[in-house]
Amino acid sequence: MMKSEILDKLNRIETAISRLTAAAQKPFYLNDAAEYLNISKSHLYQLTCRGLIGHYKPAGKRIYFDKSDLDEYLKRNRVRPQWEIEEIAANYGEAKQGNRFPTTGESYE
Repeated sequence: MMKSEILDKLNRIETAISRLTAAAQKPFYLNDAAEYLNISKSHLYQLTCRGLIGHYKPAGKRIYFDKSDLDEYLKRNRVRPQWEIEEIAANYGEAKQGNRFPTTGESYE
């Protein structure tokens, strides 16, 4: 490859990165947000009315969303895998090992 070809490709890559960065920072319209979440527009309206998803209404009518708010909604109510639950239980047991609970007839003092 010649130097000019390499520079041309580099410029195209930089332009593409700039466009992607600008697009990532641009707010989503309702249609785009519903498509991103894979839900209907009416369901998205319900979520905004119930305050379950962050949004903006700068003119009081049109609704906009940040990608971070959409991602946060998608990642709510995480279900832990079994290995993580077992790890938490083991850590809890180790923490309680030093604090023995009194047996029947013993006082707490």
